[in-house]
Amino acid sequence: MLAPVKGRGTVWAMEHRFAGQSSEVLDDGWGTLQQAAEGEALAPATRVLDESVRSILTGNDSPDIGFDLSINPYRGCEHGCSYCFARPTHSYLNLSPGLDFETRIIAKVNAAERLREALSARGYSPGHLNIGSATDAYQPVERRLRITRAILEVLQEARHPFSLVTKSSLVERDLDIIAPMAAQGLAAVYVSLTTLDGPLARSLEPRAAAPQRRLRTIEALARAGVPVGVSVSPVIPFLNEPELEQLLAAARQAGASRAFSIVLRLPWEVSPLFQQWLQQHVPDKAERIMARLREMRGGRDNDARFGTRMTGQGVWADLLRQRFVKACARLGLGRQRIELDLAQFRSPSGVPGQAQLF
Repeated sequence: MLAPVKGRGTVWAMEHRFAGQSSEVLDDGWGTLQQAAEGEALAPATRVLDESVRSILTGNDSPDIGFDLSINPYRGCEHGCSYCFARPTHSYLNLSPGLDFETRIIAKVNAAERLREALSARGYSPGHLNIGSATDAYQPVERRLRITRAILEVLQEARHPFSLVTKSSLVERDLDIIAPMAAQGLAAVYVSLTTLDGPLARSLEPRAAAPQRRLRTIEALARAGVPVGVSVSPVIPFLNEPELEQLLAAARQAGASRAFSIVLRLPWEVSPLFQQWLQQHVPDKAERIMARLREMRGGRDNDARFGTRMTGQGVWADLLRQRFVKACARLGLGRQRIELDLAQFRSPSGVPGQAQLF
């Protein structure tokens, strides 16, 4: 078995199901800036490929997800989370969902331009918009490319509400946009918090911000008046599942007002990749973890059906749900989406959106 590589979630450039046969550093709480100063580099290196897209808004028809539209400024994610459900999307690019997903990042360089066009369209009506629902909009390369910031600038001009999900402290950079919009009921941020165990986080999410750094980000957002929630996701039996209540309590103390949680999903190539990670890092727990996951997925590695794909089914899924609900109630954490104001939208061209429709 291949040995783990520092700073990478996998070392396996696995073939995908369709196969025919340097980013800048940021203060992520792991001392990355110091490592860079000392000349320590990640191997293999990250490559960023520019892509000009024809559209940037993606519609959602899943009843399991609380938003209508999404924007993902990047394909692939250098955070390298071993469990990432978006990994299989690299297969459509004829790239590996394994190592390529975290080392070959596709940057949608004209995202802001396409967003402006979409919001200016005569028939556009604002909906609940989420940024970073698949891959993190604040992954390391955003520090240099600033695609996410350009998107926020368009949304600010249009007074279009948005939420975003991230596990990066880089979101604090854009508080000059996010905080004023939040004060108008137009912005909310959710921070992913998977574990408080530093060594586990370092191997499970190798290039994401450290747990304590994420808690400081929640504090910074809350201090700035931004409604902030916590995503305790994914919940992995016997790995981070025992921390569920502790994670919620830490987020609440830091300033979070909402919470949601998703049970680990293992679609397509994610299953063999994650099972390899288990064998490399927690071999003594690997069999128990997979057995419990399958028990919550009707005997399969993954169940993609609406209604159960986010929560699982059966006794153990019900127990997890009860624990989550009771902890949120005890801590005063809301479980509903942070409501934002759709009525303030105006076309970036200056014509109120509602006036365009009639």
